[in-house]
Order: sequence, then structure tokens, then C-alpha cells
Amino acid sequence: MKRRRILGVVIGVVAVIASVVIFLIPFAFILVTAAKTTQESANLDFSWPTTWQLWDNIKNVLTVRRYVVLRAFINSTTLTVLSVGIMVILSAMIGYVLQRRSSRWNPLVNFLVLAGLIIPPAVVPTIWMLQEIGLFKQMIGMILVNVAFGLPFCILLFRAFVSSIPRELDEAATVDGAGPIRLFFSVVMPLLKPVVITVIVVQAVAIFNDFTGPLYFLPGSQNVTVQLTLYNFQSQMLSQWNLLFTNILLITIPPLVMYIFFNRQIVAGMTSGAVKG
Repeated sequence: MKRRRILGVVIGVVAVIASVVIFLIPFAFILVTAAKTTQESANLDFSWPTTWQLWDNIKNVLTVRRYVVLRAFINSTTLTVLSVGIMVILSAMIGYVLQRRSSRWNPLVNFLVLAGLIIPPAVVPTIWMLQEIGLFKQMIGMILVNVAFGLPFCILLFRAFVSSIPRELDEAATVDGAGPIRLFFSVVMPLLKPVVITVIVVQAVAIFNDFTGPLYFLPGSQNVTVQLTLYNFQSQMLSQWNLLFTNILLITIPPLVMYIFFNRQIVAGMTSGAVKG
């Protein structure tokens, strides 16, 4: 028993050290590089800056190209909020129906959900389809792409969690005169809070940090997102590493804050859906 305790402590210490090496050291490198001058940052070494210019670098990043970074934050926030909102409502309703009602269409829907997880996204056909319906280079087109790519995973989470809700609640609400819409939004949806928070945080971070999606499906200077602003400080002849890492630091802060504040809710939603489903 004593050896097992010692072994558990050793494994825990190793895990903490590994976490520090994997997560904190790269973040520290980003921070110190963002605080350097252009000449010092060109060395790309892990050294303390002689003079801290973090605030000046932040102002330079935010004002470059007529405040393109601020416009990118607005675009990314709009894209994330609308995509996640639609995704939560649709996936919750689909997951509830798949779990509660059996029909001959259920196997087909389940197959399509699993296919959405397994089959990789096709860039060229998606661009062609967006062009045909007139939504290429449009924010609404990118929102629909995000919803389509994230919907299968969210449906599985909601379906697993709905199975933990007793059917008696549905029957009691129906007896009291609640219709299908009122039953779902007034009775079922409040009980889905843990998995709703999980879906919101996971999908919001994924969409906010997405680079390839806006690059392929949302080109144009007016549609720039935060990840695409990394191009502003890199070129073939010159790379402003201090401004580039300052931009990375600004982009990293929102997802990091979300994970810090909603870490417990994410774990609760994932484990509840897995165990009770």
C-alpha cells in the first residue's frame, strides 16, 4: 500500500512537470518574445528582454493596417457566437428527438451523424457549393460551414445526456398541457445545462482558433479573422517576430480565459454524457 502511494505521488509529480513543460514554457516564450524589440526578437532565443516593450507592441499590433486586428476580433466573435448558438439549438433538438422517438429514419440519421465524424471535410466541393448558392466570401456561408462541421459531435453529446433525463418528466409536462416546443425549451433544455456549457466552450474555442476554414471559405480583407492576422507580420523578406508573438498572445487570451473559468463544467458535461449515456 505504501509503495502504491509513493508511486502515485511520483506519477503525479511527473504529470505536473510534464504539464508545465508542455503548456507553460511555450506560453512564457510567447510572452517574453512579445515584450522584446524587433532586433532582440529576431534571435528567437528564450532570453529576458533588456527593455520591456509589451505595451508598445500591443498598440502597434492593434493599429496596424487601419486597426485590422480589432476588425478581425469583431469578425471572429460574430462568427463564433452565431455559429455556436445555431449549433447548440439544432444539436440539442436533434439529439433529443433521436433519443426519445424511434422511427425508421433513426438508422439513417445515426449513419449520417457518424459519417460526419469520420469523413474528412472536402474543401473544393464545399467552395463550389457555396459559390452556387451565392454564400462564398459571406459570413453566413462560413457560419453554415462551421455548423455543418461541428454538428455531429454535438449531437452525440446531447443524445447521450438526454438518455439520463427520466421520461416521466416528458409525460408529466404533456399531461399538464405542454406542447412539443414548450416541453423542450421549458423542461428539457434547462436540464441540459452541463452539456450546453461543454458544447459552447469546446466549439467556441475551435471556431475562434480556426485558421483553414476562413482561409478557404471566407477570403477577403473585410472578412479577416484573428488567426489570419498572423500573416500581417510575416513576409518573405522580413518577419517582425515581436509583433507576431504579440498578436499570438492577444489571440490566446480569450480561449485561455474560457477554459480557466469553465474547466469544471466542461469535465462535468463530458463525463455525464459518457457515463449516463
